[in-house]
Amino acid sequence: MVEYNDIAKWRSEDLLKDQSWIFRIEKGAAKKMAETIKKTWTPESSLLDYSMDDFELGQGIETILLAAHKAHLGMGLTLVKGLPRDLLNEQEFELLIWAIGLHLGVARPQGKATQYISEVRNTGMNYRSAGGRGYNSNASLDFHTDGCDLVGLACYNTAKSGGQSIISSSVSAWDVLQREYPELAEVARQDFCFSRNQEQAPDEAPFYAQPLYDFEDGNIFGKWNRNRVTTAQQLEGVTELTSSQQKCTDILDQILRRPEHMFTMWLEPGDLQFMNNHVMLHSRTEFEDYKDPEKKRLLYRLWIAPPNSVKLPKSWQNFFRSIEPGSVRGGIRGHNYDIRRQEFEIRQASRLGMTSPAE
Repeated sequence: MVEYNDIAKWRSEDLLKDQSWIFRIEKGAAKKMAETIKKTWTPESSLLDYSMDDFELGQGIETILLAAHKAHLGMGLTLVKGLPRDLLNEQEFELLIWAIGLHLGVARPQGKATQYISEVRNTGMNYRSAGGRGYNSNASLDFHTDGCDLVGLACYNTAKSGGQSIISSSVSAWDVLQREYPELAEVARQDFCFSRNQEQAPDEAPFYAQPLYDFEDGNIFGKWNRNRVTTAQQLEGVTELTSSQQKCTDILDQILRRPEHMFTMWLEPGDLQFMNNHVMLHSRTEFEDYKDPEKKRLLYRLWIAPPNSVKLPKSWQNFFRSIEPGSVRGGIRGHNYDIRRQEFEIRQASRLGMTSPAE
């Protein structure tokens, strides 16, 4: 059993003093990756047509695998610098991120369109609306977790100003919560209703219940998304938050934003950030874009179920479907989870020796 709680219980100063969480790809290795992508990319192929064996990514992928492992089963956060952004156009860079994902695990769908890679760019969406998604807005985001074990965020273009990445350890926050507010720590283990933001699959309800913190095999797991809890309150059948639950969420957000816990960083073109969603929460500052479409802020987001995942709490099953280690779990199946997507997941799971997706 790998325990990552103590390692993931960092403070901001720890990340500044010890930067072993930052990995760098050498220029020669990055060039090799770019050459492989250019040789492999074809305009008529979709992402699901490619397999892991199509991409010989050399030493670069070894560095990335180490970083992903440390984020997943270590401190919860890592950064890889040096992806060959300047050698690839947008489509080629997206394929590179997909190729990396094929080496890491089974990609998970991310929304109503059942997309396996999301373009993080401002399309004018209202983040606070019932179906709003933060990654398609330029708004400042609440601290939240994504719907997967491991998330990768790769930067292609930065904004004209703003858009700073913010991370806070949910393990550290739990430590503070139970020490300073023990009565609210108990409340955090109650069920809260989270909206699916109109992205539910046909067999799913518009919301699901899950605690903010739970335990399994001695490990602590955290989940929080104020926007999803707030919009759930508008749905039929959702229990109204108690005053204690409201206070719990307010105090949790305050803890997450304490300077000693909130770590800020800039993602630069060619950077790839990994986070373990069970022990990290992330956010972003508001940003202003360039007017030139080719310069607008653009990142690619990948959700991954890794083959070496740990067992999740029973209470996580409402969203993740499977809680078993090494299983294909998590993601948002959305409205287009068809046979082709199912076959891709089964094929990729078999290639990595993982348990196929739960029905």
